[in-house]
Amino acid sequence: MSKPGSAPAPAANMRHGGRILADQLRILKAELVFCVPGESFLGLLDGLHDHKDAIRTVACRHEGGAVNMAEAYGKLTGKPGLAAVTRGPGATNGSNGLHTARQDSTPMILFVGQVSRDHFDREGFQEIDYRRMFGEVAKWVAQIEDAARIPEYVSRAWAVAQEGRPGPVVLVLPEETLSDTADVPDIRVPAIAEAAPTPAAIAKLGEMIAAAKNPVMMIGGGAWSAETAAAAAAFAEAQGLPVVTSFRRQDYMDNRHPHFCGTLGLGANPKLVDYVAEDCDLLINVGSRLGEIASQGYTLLGVPNARMPLVTVHPGPEEHNVVYASDLAIACRAGAFFEAAAALPARPGPVPGVARLRADYEAFCAPVPAIGAMDMGEVIAELNRTLPDDAIVSNGAGNYAIWLHRFRQHRGYRTQLAPTSGSMGYGAPAAVAAALTHPDRLSVVLGGDGCFLMTAQEMATAAQYGAKVIAIVVNNGMFGTIRMHQEKHHPGRTIATDLGNPDFVKLGEAYGAAAERVSKTEDFAPALARALASETSYLIEIVVDPEALTPVKSLSAIRAEGEAARAG
Repeated sequence: MSKPGSAPAPAANMRHGGRILADQLRILKAELVFCVPGESFLGLLDGLHDHKDAIRTVACRHEGGAVNMAEAYGKLTGKPGLAAVTRGPGATNGSNGLHTARQDSTPMILFVGQVSRDHFDREGFQEIDYRRMFGEVAKWVAQIEDAARIPEYVSRAWAVAQEGRPGPVVLVLPEETLSDTADVPDIRVPAIAEAAPTPAAIAKLGEMIAAAKNPVMMIGGGAWSAETAAAAAAFAEAQGLPVVTSFRRQDYMDNRHPHFCGTLGLGANPKLVDYVAEDCDLLINVGSRLGEIASQGYTLLGVPNARMPLVTVHPGPEEHNVVYASDLAIACRAGAFFEAAAALPARPGPVPGVARLRADYEAFCAPVPAIGAMDMGEVIAELNRTLPDDAIVSNGAGNYAIWLHRFRQHRGYRTQLAPTSGSMGYGAPAAVAAALTHPDRLSVVLGGDGCFLMTAQEMATAAQYGAKVIAIVVNNGMFGTIRMHQEKHHPGRTIATDLGNPDFVKLGEAYGAAAERVSKTEDFAPALARALASETSYLIEIVVDPEALTPVKSLSAIRAEGEAARAG
């Protein structure tokens, strides 16, 4: 207690807002914050400086790369990925990664700098109302206008990003919020609320499985873990279920497992699509939203009443019955579902669909005749032969990914980083994030020439922070997917899809990587061996014949089909 006339005792926990925020992230055991530094969040950067031994602040080369790195971290760890961007241009640049986090159900917190409070609603320099701008994309957007309330907002954001259907949260930080001081207690780590299936729901599920002759289980979505993936495999074995994954969730089950039967994505196995549409008499959908890609353009099941009994398991109650009416809807995470469902008695006898669909999958993964001197199927086969089982392979969007999704065999959970949002430019920053998050695992990015160049500058980030990335650039000199659609729908009238590319070998070397170019299939394996042995990042440019547009159809064949359709 102070004596009369003396100065008041200093507050016990007085800090500026940036330090308060950084302290909360330390309590939450944050490991990485991805950013492009900006003057609008200098206070946060100053606060992070005090925790630089525990929290690594990674300066990226573009906000799109930074936020996609945070999204990849969220996928890899199940914890919210953290990114910080400045107001206006920084926020708009970073919105790409925010959209990916939303569509991919990835937990994330994006911190956005904001103008001073006394400039609100004047369209001040770089001012945007982020609650309106990001309201459709994020789970929650909030502006913190009092430094004393930072712990409250951070605690809520941490929970919102993870509860129910995981996704991104945006916290907007006016300059004064980060510079004002406050005496405020720190947070306790919030408990994440999780629902569990009722015994009645599990009992009904058992009845439905027992009554079905050709059941199928599809797995996907967010809020998974390695333990959940193992439980899914055990449940499939006990109930005799063939398992398929939704788009770009192929690593949710070891692809060598006898119950794994492929994926319902772009370029899905036609035999698998036909089986689900015509023979399946019970679909158990665990985690996936059954969106446009998995449902093959909403044609696979029937809307709103599916052609077969439909069980939906999803942590977000609001995601049930959105397009398809569920016959049994269970609102919980996949892990809780499999834990409860493990109590069901094992199904006696084999299910014919498992052997049939597994044989179809293995045939679909077999090599197909290649067009040109570089066989992309053999490139992926070499990755299967050579990469460690826990290697993380990242990609963005483009026709090159068709080979990866068809021929790559994932052997463990979170060995695939790919945006279900279909975003180009995702692969390179995701690979950098993977190398920083798991430096003990190999990180590989496969990218088309158009896709890779959108975020190739993040190879400089990899070099700066000592993250080894192997980049495989598939160069066919065009935006292949759009060229395919042009030739199909407007044959011979292509425009804006040719690419004038740089020398990728020199580009890789400029970013501190060793690099080489290969144009023959037989040269790829030795190049990959050199990349694996390299102590630094490595770039392999693969020169691909433009005619090799898909594994089964050439560019000329697609054009001919388009011309025939137009003539007919």
